[in-house]
Amino acid sequence: QVQLLESGGGLVQAGGSLRLSCAAPGRTFSNYAMGWFRQAPGKEREFVAAISWSGGNTYYVDSVKGRFTISRDNAKNTVYLQMNSLKPEDTAVYYCAARISPHTSRTDYYTNWRVYEYWGQGTQVTVSS
Repeated sequence: QVQLLESGGGLVQAGGSLRLSCAAPGRTFSNYAMGWFRQAPGKEREFVAAISWSGGNTYYVDSVKGRFTISRDNAKNTVYLQMNSLKPEDTAVYYCAARISPHTSRTDYYTNWRVYEYWGQGTQVTVSS
């Protein structure tokens, strides 16, 4: 069992920034690919960003490209999501997720929420206009 602890959500004005963190204490963090997903009220869960075990490959949904950056620090067992130029439509609960590294760069192995085995509790991000 992998425990994922998210932090960094909050309320921010449009155009502002937030950084989400997701820690996985006590695990060989580098064994896992990591992803961020979000879910707004009344909407389906949506892929946001993902990163391979080494950090060498990153993936983003088109709507956040150029604004969000995913990164990881395997020494700290932590993955980050830096969110800049936030928009009201970014408002959602953001979830961190982990899966055993698929050892492939195929995009669908990282962007489909169904392949992730472990999930955090979620952190609310609210962007006001």
